[in-house]
Amino acid sequence: MKWYVLRDLKQSDSKELRADIEVPQDSPWFSGHFPGQPVLPGIAQLGMVLDTINQSSGQDMRVAGVSRVRFKQIIRPNDQLRIIATAQEDHPESYVFRIMVRGELVCSGVMTVEYRSRERRESAQSQA
Repeated sequence: MKWYVLRDLKQSDSKELRADIEVPQDSPWFSGHFPGQPVLPGIAQLGMVLDTINQSSGQDMRVAGVSRVRFKQIIRPNDQLRIIATAQEDHPESYVFRIMVRGELVCSGVMTVEYRSRERRESAQSQA
């Protein structure tokens, strides 16, 4: 079961990705986080950024690192999110991202990704 709804995903010529997402009230991320005042955890927000990159590339990437992450506002159930991620010109495996709600910035940072197959390849080399 997917814990959010992807409404739209677009990629521009400038390597900018845009995804419109809704996190429904019954998402498991909201149960217990926090009773009476549900908040989408930061790890879930980063997961949506990674999913956006994976879906647009058709690849199975994993997070190699995150930096300069700032959580500015709370994301509540049923908020309409827009994720904007742009591959950096000099480091195409790094994406500057923003998560917006009603045109306001709620989260931003840089996510660096790498192919999961590299992880398997390195593991096999270390066992040899």
